[in-house]
Amino acid sequence: MTYQNTLNLISHHRKTIPNYKCGVEKNLIAAIGGLDSETSSHMASILDLYKILQITYSSFTPSVSEKDHISSLYQMAPSEAHQYTGIVQLLLYFHWKWVGIFVTADDKGEMFVKRLTRQLSRNGICIAVTERVVTHKGFGGSGLIEKYQNMAESLSKTNVNVFVVNADKNTKTELQWLLLVGIMLSLQPFLRNILFNNSAGDTVFFNEKRELEGGFDIINWVTFPNKSFLRVKVGEMDPQASLGSDFSIDEKIITWHQSFNQVVPLALCNDHCHPGYSRQRKEGEPFCCYDCTPCPEGKISNQTDLDDCFQCQDDRYPNQERNQCITKKENFLSYEAPLGISLALLALAFSATTALVFGIFIKHQKTPIVKANNRNLTYTLLISLLLCFLCSLLFIGRPQLLTCNLRQIAFGIIFSVAVSSVLAKTLTVVLAFMATKPGSKMRKWVGKRFSTSIVLGCAFVQASICIVWLCTDPPFPDVDMHSLPKEIIVECNEGSANIFYYVLGYMGLLALVSFIVAFFARKLPDTFNEAKFITFSMLVFCSVWLSFVPTYLSTKGKYMVAVEIFSILASSAGILSCIFSPKCFIIIFKPELNSKEQLKKRNK
Repeated sequence: MTYQNTLNLISHHRKTIPNYKCGVEKNLIAAIGGLDSETSSHMASILDLYKILQITYSSFTPSVSEKDHISSLYQMAPSEAHQYTGIVQLLLYFHWKWVGIFVTADDKGEMFVKRLTRQLSRNGICIAVTERVVTHKGFGGSGLIEKYQNMAESLSKTNVNVFVVNADKNTKTELQWLLLVGIMLSLQPFLRNILFNNSAGDTVFFNEKRELEGGFDIINWVTFPNKSFLRVKVGEMDPQASLGSDFSIDEKIITWHQSFNQVVPLALCNDHCHPGYSRQRKEGEPFCCYDCTPCPEGKISNQTDLDDCFQCQDDRYPNQERNQCITKKENFLSYEAPLGISLALLALAFSATTALVFGIFIKHQKTPIVKANNRNLTYTLLISLLLCFLCSLLFIGRPQLLTCNLRQIAFGIIFSVAVSSVLAKTLTVVLAFMATKPGSKMRKWVGKRFSTSIVLGCAFVQASICIVWLCTDPPFPDVDMHSLPKEIIVECNEGSANIFYYVLGYMGLLALVSFIVAFFARKLPDTFNEAKFITFSMLVFCSVWLSFVPTYLSTKGKYMVAVEIFSILASSAGILSCIFSPKCFIIIFKPELNSKEQLKKRNK
């Protein structure tokens, strides 16, 4: 029927003979129609052959590509794509994620549901129910409203909101105006370039797809107890506006249904998942229906309805509620911390004690007890112990490149000098006793040159290890953000851990040799024989550093540094107290024993 009537428009009023001008000619300028998109499409397939302009006032439901090739078809209704976008924006504006829709029970309604469903799914909105309404004669606006109200009441039990968007705009004035002007002009170029404001203040023009660029009104249907209703415009969707201002709505003038108590209704399958929780989909339910599960250890969610919790940045950690990240504190042994202050004061106290002992020995340097067992070795040992106590201060404070490189190197070399001095003193006692035997060839080894060679040689080996360490993989400042959950460990990365343990192992070897030699020399007949005291000092030294390794490896952060400082202080204090406290006691409290006569008497 559409084809027949369209052919009648372009043919003789009695006969339909396409492509021939027979009888009285009809000067057809344009056709308005049809009533729906399907009729318009059928008309256009014929009218376009004769380049006759066609203006349709229906919304064109087929895809755009199906009418793009028809150059004479102009659509006076805005594109349905804008309608779908407006509906989605409306739902997102009110945070409605669990909704019901109803459409007319025809092909157009089915197409509407199909396209809208895709848009809703992409934006995280679920359709709880779809109602198809059969329209018939006499079922007007009031009937539709009554149907909507009945449906809304039944769906309210399932926490579903039903919404109505009015997508119609009055195009009558625009059509009349256009056709009157078009009588005097060629309509095709005229419509392409038309641009004016209508009586409502809207700009009228056609886009490149020959669709009227227009928006949609958002209408609030205010219903009354007597089943009457009032249409109130509360917003609009304007595709011509800039992004962000294309959708507008005024909540103040909205009248909600009385069942909502004038409060914006909720449209959710279940309650929101608050920060600290994430959504977990329910098996067999739409994606809008979910459970709220607490964030696992180490993760947070700081927004409502997040699909998954996320890790904090490396320099932050989750709070107890797991809804925000807290900045981690730096962890290093500082002078402001009680532990740092205590160790620093202890190191200074031992340094002062060592300096006091050194002063006593300088003051009494000509007495037999000081002159025995090589006075220079005694001074070297005291100075190295003093530096050992002081080098522990390099471990306190925020790690820097200089202190990281210096502290382990200084510790290794100074301790090697101290332990090698103890070894040299022990060997001196042994050689001195052996040299007293008649015809002994050991006399040529007894002297300052031998002891100096022992100290320098042992220190040189340790220094060589440290130089290799600095040249290959030296220590450097580093941060460890993962070992402690709430703190960032600011530390000195030792670089090559193997070389660090070589330094410790070499010192342990020197201490072990000194212990063995001193142990066998402890009963040698000598008034001022230090072998017994050296044995105890090396026993303390080895015990401290044997316990250091497992303790050091099992601690983190500032406590690891504190363990090393304590080991340095304890082993140094062990040497100082075991070797020098007996001599200081004689010098200060038993001066009568510090004489040549007493020495000769004891040797007899």
